[in-house]
Amino acid sequence: MSDVTSLFHWCRPWGRCLCGLWLGLVCSLSAWGRAGAAEPVASPLPPAVAAALARAQVPPEALAAVVLDVDGQLPARLSVQAREAVNPASVMKLVTTYAALDILGPAFTWETPVYLDAPPQGASLRGNVYIKGQGDPKLVQERLWLLLRRLREQGVAVIVGDILLDRSAFQTAAHDAAQFDGEPWRPYNMAPDALLVNFKALTLRFSPEPQAGVARISYEPPLAQVELPASVPLSSPGSACGDWRSSLRAEFSDPARIRLQGSYPAACGERQWSVAPADPAGFAARAIEGLWREMGGQLTGQVRDGRVPAGLAPAFSLPSPSLAEVVRDINKFSNNVMTQQLFLTLAWQGTGQGTEAGARAVLARWWQQRLGLRGPLVVDNGAGLSRDARLSAQDLARMLQHAWASPVMPELMASLPIAGVDGTLRRRPGQASGFAHLKTGTLRDVAAVAGYVLGASGRRYVLVAVINHPQAPAARAALDALLEWTRDDQRRREGAPSR
Repeated sequence: MSDVTSLFHWCRPWGRCLCGLWLGLVCSLSAWGRAGAAEPVASPLPPAVAAALARAQVPPEALAAVVLDVDGQLPARLSVQAREAVNPASVMKLVTTYAALDILGPAFTWETPVYLDAPPQGASLRGNVYIKGQGDPKLVQERLWLLLRRLREQGVAVIVGDILLDRSAFQTAAHDAAQFDGEPWRPYNMAPDALLVNFKALTLRFSPEPQAGVARISYEPPLAQVELPASVPLSSPGSACGDWRSSLRAEFSDPARIRLQGSYPAACGERQWSVAPADPAGFAARAIEGLWREMGGQLTGQVRDGRVPAGLAPAFSLPSPSLAEVVRDINKFSNNVMTQQLFLTLAWQGTGQGTEAGARAVLARWWQQRLGLRGPLVVDNGAGLSRDARLSAQDLARMLQHAWASPVMPELMASLPIAGVDGTLRRRPGQASGFAHLKTGTLRDVAAVAGYVLGASGRRYVLVAVINHPQAPAARAALDALLEWTRDDQRRREGAPSR
């Protein structure tokens, strides 16, 4: 029985007039709440959440949290510091991905056109090849292979000229990969690029051969003009796997060479390691030349930056996976550079130029005009890899309610990690395992979750919880406790004590 129906039965003895006034007031407030104007009433923290915060030495005021009925028909179950502007870390990806699905549509794709400025003759092209990047977030090695295979199908085996890379679709400021946390070899620190090849990341695969006393190394993608070691010595017999990356004593600062001066423990078996080599701006050129030559193609010139000449028609174009697939990769695995590609695409689609300022303007208009939200929204780069990003738990919860009622709800929800099952939540089992779709966020002083939780009663909730505190990562148990509390609504509704 709905709350309005219950009130109708309660007020019948008092007469139609008074009853009508009460019902009108209740319906007006209900509609106001669904529109996002009503503020959830502050409520106390569940005991298990408060206890977990205390164990982590995090004060309760460091937590901003909201638990709302997904369709907005009931008062908030929980509201704590709901209107405070907080740093959501990677939970910010929900804003960027939902906005993109809503604005561009789930079937949107990026195109990477390829141009030839002369007709092939025999197996040779006496001219240049142009590859125009337009923001494809998933031009990984296998899809780059398909693009170059299409070039071979045009009758090109030998390029008597250059391969020119047109990255003019995006205009971004100079980027220091070490600025955020001093670890420039981490792929998550890479900057967006109109022609983003393999996330600017090189994968090293180690395969131990005990008889030879070495671990063989293979690389994806192959990089031209970079010296890469073919093997590394195995550690002494009986060495535990442990922190095997540190034992390799890798050096990535030289763009022309990767050094591994340590050893690899045979106990680790086959492992792989993705790194961002020095000179990320030159990664696309090295990867394209390396793969072209590995495929048997020849190049007399070089791979360099350049613009497609005006009026030149593309010979062919490689489409990306759909936006729905890209959003799934972004949210399941919290891919920062893919999110920034999507962020800049919002501006590029609107103005023909992908800039951070343009993308922020697009999101600000969408936030206010489409969602009707007036709270703070500082998106920075759209990925949450930022010390400056801000929004409120209440506004994010309202956005998730809006998303639930939208045509793209299935695509957004399917992109979220499932608690205890996959993505960034696969190692977080518990009572809510399989019943919660949540985006996670972690920085050195931020721990956050946001998404949808199916309660034991069958009612679904929006959950947003953000901890901003130097001890935030140690307080993740408090977020787990809040998730369990949100899931465990059946016993609470029946009046039984919560576990």
